[in-house]
Amino acid sequence: MAKKIITVFGATGAQGGSVADIFLTDPALTIDWTVRAVTRDIQKESSKDLAKRGAEVVGADLNDAASIRKAIDGSTAVFAVTNYWESMDAAKEVTQGKALVDAAAASPTVKHFIWSSLLDIKKLSNGALPNVYHFDSKAAVESYARSLSNFSATFFMPGFYLSNLPGQSIRQFEPNGPWTLTLPIKDSAPMPYFDTNDTGLFVKAIVLNRDGVLGKRIYGATEYITPKEIISQFQEVFPEDGKTAKYNQVPPEVYKNILKGAGMPDFAAQELLENFLLFEQFGYFGGASLDETHALLGEDKEKLTTWKKHARESKKWGVELK
Repeated sequence: MAKKIITVFGATGAQGGSVADIFLTDPALTIDWTVRAVTRDIQKESSKDLAKRGAEVVGADLNDAASIRKAIDGSTAVFAVTNYWESMDAAKEVTQGKALVDAAAASPTVKHFIWSSLLDIKKLSNGALPNVYHFDSKAAVESYARSLSNFSATFFMPGFYLSNLPGQSIRQFEPNGPWTLTLPIKDSAPMPYFDTNDTGLFVKAIVLNRDGVLGKRIYGATEYITPKEIISQFQEVFPEDGKTAKYNQVPPEVYKNILKGAGMPDFAAQELLENFLLFEQFGYFGGASLDETHALLGEDKEKLTTWKKHARESKKWGVELK
């Protein structure tokens, strides 16, 4: 019997790359599934590598609805992800997301659409945080997908990217200075963290448990952690360099000015400021528990990347830490 096709958008990116990888390597998936990897440039090395590993690599542009439909044609499942930060244009991301939904809905073979989504923060905060565009745009696509009748979809909600910490949120402000995590929230604010390399584990669980997760949100995070715990675990991993490591809470306007000083436009600095205020004020996932998602993962829960492991293996510190 012919294997089923999972079409993976963004297959050379962070989330999509992890999904493609697990469907190419995990025996629980390779027995029934084959990968169609979608990318804009089929000639780049990462695309050629996927082809060598057995994926069918096809080109598509998220701004071209016809190419999206062609990429999806004949597949049973679709993993769809967009990148707001590429254009920083929420309306454009919504248009791309709706085109993905429409293509999947129009396909007679697609039985499961998996959308990489986020919460509607303007709604969650009752308008208090109106500028977290990269959340609200994905939420708008989720809402659109839910509005379609007889459309089988599951919504994967990635947590806070651990990759934002090494050398970025945690850094030295001067040579030989203390490693410092600077944020505009209390050191007790809960942050659900996520390593993009784990995306495949969550999508594997979604696909293997299709009937039980249709219409549901699956929260992609290893655990909730606080800024205080981030620093204490940094000190455990790097006892020498971590001796003077600290957490530095700054006022919102100071944090926004730090972002602008790094070259970020005002609207984007405001967006990221509100993104961090979300953790403390309303919760990144609106206070949702991770228990149901972790139960769905089964034994794979133990494979989720911890902050300690990510910190130890990251190449983004800029120096070798001890």
